[in-house]
Amino acid sequence: MNLEQRCMEYRQYLETYLKDFYGQFHDMPQKPLLDAMEYSLFAGGKRLRPIFAFEFCRMAGGDWKKAAPFAAAVEMIHTYSLIHDDLPAMDNDDLRRGQPTNHKVFGEGMAILAGDALLTDAFSVASFAQLPNPEQMGYAISVLAQCAGSLGMVGGQALDILSQDRILSEQEVTDIQTRKTGALINAACVLGVISAGGSEEQVQAAGMFAGALGLAFQIRDDMLDVIGSQEEMGKGVGTDSEKNTFVRLYGLEQCEALVQKYTRFAVSRLDTFEDHDFMAALAESLTDRRS
Repeated sequence: MNLEQRCMEYRQYLETYLKDFYGQFHDMPQKPLLDAMEYSLFAGGKRLRPIFAFEFCRMAGGDWKKAAPFAAAVEMIHTYSLIHDDLPAMDNDDLRRGQPTNHKVFGEGMAILAGDALLTDAFSVASFAQLPNPEQMGYAISVLAQCAGSLGMVGGQALDILSQDRILSEQEVTDIQTRKTGALINAACVLGVISAGGSEEQVQAAGMFAGALGLAFQIRDDMLDVIGSQEEMGKGVGTDSEKNTFVRLYGLEQCEALVQKYTRFAVSRLDTFEDHDFMAALAESLTDRRS
């Protein structure tokens, strides 16, 4: 099975899993809320975080479908973060994945509630996981919460807002982006290993892989804001020129070198897993992405 075929299999399974979960709510009076949630949740996207969860579960020796509750939870949290990031109080974006942003269609109030609901429902979905080591459920939920909350993604966003009026150091930019982008990637990879009942060594390797790949992914994202097109990205470009990005800090040429460096390090952490060719190929494919 080639790279795209396996990615497609993972994406299709996730789509079905999410649709089955939310299908139970379609007759409820708050359906306008559900419409707003599904508008963003099923708007497409790479589904990279769920793919990481599924594949790390498989690499750790588990049935990859067992990672579905965590894969879905991470994607729901990622989607809520995009809805809120696009709001006028945050990035004030008009386009996301080639279509109007959530608040442009449903209004700011409903967009906020859609994000809130996706975040909360994510923990409900995660609780359905059937772990080989059930005593690890508390640990797994803690991983998800810490990566999503004040110590992770939300904390990174807060630091970004607090630093908008000054030029940041290299370490400060790295700290922010490690939280904003890397934290949920970390959750997906680590939770995939936990879903399989993997070893502590594998958990640690998954975390190191995620940390390095998250940086490579964010640096490439910053580059694409400069060199990409709206058609390729599905959203506005050139919007980060005044922000504390890696491109502003290093310039495009050095950023390219850093993407390669962090990707190589990430791939090297996969040696802990016997069958890691797919994940290595996926990581390397992200190096040259155009969207």
